Amino acid sequence: MEQIKTYAIIGGSSGIGFATAQQLIARGDRVYIGGRDPARLQGALDRLGPRATGQVVDTGDRAALADFFAAAPQLVGLFTPAASYQTGAFRDGDPASSEGLFAAKFWGQYWATLAALPALREGAAVVLMSGAASARPIGAPAYAACNAALEGLARGLAIELAPLRVNCLSPGTTDSDLWRNRAEDIRNSAYTAWASMTVQGRPATVQEQAHAAIFLLDNTHMTGSTLYCDGGYTLR
Repeated sequence: MEQIKTYAIIGGSSGIGFATAQQLIARGDRVYIGGRDPARLQGALDRLGPRATGQVVDTGDRAALADFFAAAPQLVGLFTPAASYQTGAFRDGDPASSEGLFAAKFWGQYWATLAALPALREGAAVVLMSGAASARPIGAPAYAACNAALEGLARGLAIELAPLRVNCLSPGTTDSDLWRNRAEDIRNSAYTAWASMTVQGRPATVQEQAHAAIFLLDNTHMTGSTLYCDGGYTLR
């Protein structure tokens, strides 16, 4: 009998994380999702159905991360798209958009991966999430640096944690809940600007990003790599 495969997704209650959970469940897997907002997490679990379980977790709280993974079943994969942060110009000297950005996006995924180790089966996969600004920054240098640091982290962890596989998904602008919850004029302006900077000429969908994440979770010969799902943004 084939073993049931369970994947943990921190940030699985919305956006790319939720789309990834949907695709994993659709093919017969189980998911264990985490999110900071209890109501949104419960709503996601209700939508995902009986193959999904979850727990409230904040990646900025190491004790909460330990509790989250202590309650997890044995996992074949971990995906960590959760992060809430601000970006800004270097000259602003704003700690929230520099140090706070790293605390939320880099250190959140760093400590989540460490906390997950006891729950990960041998040969399991970890997929971190950065962003295409790592390779083509257009302002907000701390944001570019944070994304590049995550890609470097994936390479370093791939060596130290083998036979676990560690890769990084680097998305570009994506038509997700994050953008849909913003004012229409701001969203349309951002999408138009993004279209002009890419080969594909449009933002990605969350389903496309989820497909890329699952590819990295599944491919047993990929480790230490970064996959740019950015519509050719890094080529222009």
